[in-house]
Amino acid sequence: MSALPKLIFPSLNLRQRESAKGRQIWCETRRQWLMLTPEEWVRRHLVGYLVQQCGVAPLSIVEEYPVPLNGQPQRADVVVVDGEGKPFWVAECKAPEIELDDSVLEQAMRYNAVLKARYVLITNGLKLFCFELTADGYRQLAQLPRL
Repeated sequence: MSALPKLIFPSLNLRQRESAKGRQIWCETRRQWLMLTPEEWVRRHLVGYLVQQCGVAPLSIVEEYPVPLNGQPQRADVVVVDGEGKPFWVAECKAPEIELDDSVLEQAMRYNAVLKARYVLITNGLKLFCFELTADGYRQLAQLPRL
């Protein structure tokens, strides 16, 4: 794997190791080693940003959150739950080389049609967009809300 790009998130000291299958990264929330893909690189940084900069409690973060969609099991990349365990934020992470176009936003919104979270985030690590679900639909926010 080539060098991973610098992202818009503050840099993190992430545990990494080499394995027979390739480079791995430690996931604090799932408590396991994962293959270090470009998308996982973005996800690790987003989770770190949510905890360190946005005030999200680590125990409120669920990765690979199950979303039943049209009878098919899907998984939202990152979901932040509130004090009652209900989704508050849903985030879709893409690799840095993936453009954040309408299809990415539509994917996150499909998940949120089931989850009913107040906020939807999409990021490729180079850009980050946040949308708030209102009675009139989604409105884009200039920045992430702080919890």
